[in-house]
Amino acid sequence: MAVPTHSERTQSRPTVTAVVLAWGDEPVLEESVRAVLASEDVRPDVVLVDNGCTSDAVEVLSSVAGVTVVRPGLNLGFAAGCNLGAQRATGEFVAFVNGDAVVRSDALAKLVAGLSDDIGLTTASLRLYDEPDTLNSAGNPVHYLGLSWAGGLGVAAAAYQHGQDGSEDVASTTGAATVARADRFAALGGFCEPMFAYCEDTDLSLRCWQRGWRVVLVPDAVVLHRYEFSRNPQKLYLLERNRLFMVFTVYSGRLLGAVLLPFLGMELAMLAMAAKDGWAGRKAAGWWWLLRHAGLVRRRRREVQSARVVPDADLVRLLTGDVTPGVDGLSVPTMLRRVSVAYWALARRVV
Repeated sequence: MAVPTHSERTQSRPTVTAVVLAWGDEPVLEESVRAVLASEDVRPDVVLVDNGCTSDAVEVLSSVAGVTVVRPGLNLGFAAGCNLGAQRATGEFVAFVNGDAVVRSDALAKLVAGLSDDIGLTTASLRLYDEPDTLNSAGNPVHYLGLSWAGGLGVAAAAYQHGQDGSEDVASTTGAATVARADRFAALGGFCEPMFAYCEDTDLSLRCWQRGWRVVLVPDAVVLHRYEFSRNPQKLYLLERNRLFMVFTVYSGRLLGAVLLPFLGMELAMLAMAAKDGWAGRKAAGWWWLLRHAGLVRRRRREVQSARVVPDADLVRLLTGDVTPGVDGLSVPTMLRRVSVAYWALARRVV
């Protein structure tokens, strides 16, 4: 039997286009892009979207083989920037890798191998850049009120439990390291551009589940991430605004009814916290944005609900009643957590 040549072995490897956004100073952008290009067992290339990089990293990388630089001329945000990059992708698979994330050499190949007909998105074991044995995210949990956070943050990666075959279903991928088939990402309509930034990975994941495609963590696909939770008012504004936008458009009417009471309670609690911490105006601005864009909310809701093939009754298992963000200053009192878990245990039965 003839032994395949090096050229034949190379041509048989899957093609992967990694979309990387550049915004701000991006201190590890060069390391990030070069790590993608050095990936094993795939044929990688990079579409680098300049959303407003303030260092010379984009210019340096523009001359590197395998890198295509796209300059929209303004900051499109994460969602639209990723979608623009995906439109320029030539690979059979598209990977979304943060500009502050560094893939291990075998990570992309393992994320690609984890995709099958019933799996729409694979997500990596995201580790802290300076503590590579500690998790940043092992897939993101999603609370029934739309809250989402980095699952397993701060936990030793070796101690984190996974399914029998290593992989496991997760409610949401992390946008810092996600892979999909390019045609399936297009079928999902990409990331939700009105969100601009934050929650778009949760929105994409829930819509993926609604289309009958699983979202799966591949724990041995390791990506290092220079994670920093910045609690600036703009981030909190976008997180809250986008959470509400997602709930109003992705949840079915029956699920919305089931969570209405705690939803209203959550809004009052968030407003009180925002007033205490000095960003009540930003919280109110999120509500005002939704009111001003009511037509967009209705159109988006019609699009999402008409595309779904799986009812929420089959998806409530993905949503949690507990809240464990693992970020200093964002802990939830134990009693409220218990009440939330108890409520969801009852409410999910009527969905």
